[in-house]
Amino acid sequence: MDTEAQPVERDRSSRPCDSEEISDTEGREGRSRSALPDRIAGRLPGGRITLTLLVCLLFLLLLATFVMQPFQIPSGSMERGLRIGDRVLVNKLAYRFGAEPRRGDVVVFDGTGYFGDADYVKRVVGVGGDHVVCCDKEGRVEVNGRSVDESAFLFPGDHPSDVPFDVMVPDGTLFLLGDHRGDSSDSRDHLGSPGGGMIPVGDVIGRADWIAWPAGHWTRLERPGAYARVPAADGAHG
Repeated sequence: MDTEAQPVERDRSSRPCDSEEISDTEGREGRSRSALPDRIAGRLPGGRITLTLLVCLLFLLLLATFVMQPFQIPSGSMERGLRIGDRVLVNKLAYRFGAEPRRGDVVVFDGTGYFGDADYVKRVVGVGGDHVVCCDKEGRVEVNGRSVDESAFLFPGDHPSDVPFDVMVPDGTLFLLGDHRGDSSDSRDHLGSPGGGMIPVGDVIGRADWIAWPAGHWTRLERPGAYARVPAADGAHG
């Protein structure tokens, strides 16, 4: 009986040692993990505070590069929704992973070679395959034979367009207009330019999702329902 009990007692006495070894290993790993930040902080003026600020700046840089980027509105071409000086947050992931711009979206794009050497913000009126006409008998924009009531976002007093147009939007491109039609240089003004006033989808930086500044104008930019009833172009686009 005693000889059978002795190994059990030895096993029990060995457990605190095992526990101590594990605890000591965890302590060494914790110290090694903190050693590198401590060494980096020790070489920087301001120490850990400076290191923390640099990490935050790096995070913000990565966020602006790949996820969400702020843009300032430089003109009144998108009034009444977007005013001069507003800062919008542009979702750079909105059209990744297979998604594409939709009619009614407000987008920021690189206009180099098409509109000018700058970034622009406009509303998507036509996508690839669409037939966009202005104006119908009631003076409205017509997309794929369906008239669009833009009164919810068009600048007060503006007509849908003082310039008549009748265009087919090539696949992979967008037809874009400003909401303040009387103060916007957009696809209408570049119909005779390279690309015919259309912007390649690949030049879209992202979708403007929020007005972030000024604080009193903080708003989420929703896609208007005006385009919801527009039929697909030959069943290819929604």
